[in-house]
Amino acid sequence: MEIGRCLLKLRIVLIQPFPFRVKNTPMEQIAKLHIEKLPEGVYLATSNDIPGLVVQGRTVAETIEIARDVAQKLLEDQSEHQTPQPMMSLTNIEDTFDYPLVLGI
Repeated sequence: MEIGRCLLKLRIVLIQPFPFRVKNTPMEQIAKLHIEKLPEGVYLATSNDIPGLVVQGRTVAETIEIARDVAQKLLEDQSEHQTPQPMMSLTNIEDTFDYPLVLGI
């Protein structure tokens, strides 16, 4: 059963300043996260925007939290090692955007 797509907000620390930003100010970007419920009852998250991101959790909220941590580690690893890796496709956050709020009721 497919649950749907979520937006994962990432905080990226910039080495060089962008115009109209304070030097070394963290910049948040969005990666699309695909979440589906597996027959075993756990949730699996992957992302076409961040190659190598595959995580699972007991709840949607836990899965998103783990995905955010793993995505940050993948980004840090890529910047530290400067090795050729699959390109990540992140988009800048606009002034207004939609974000699904997951609630446990």
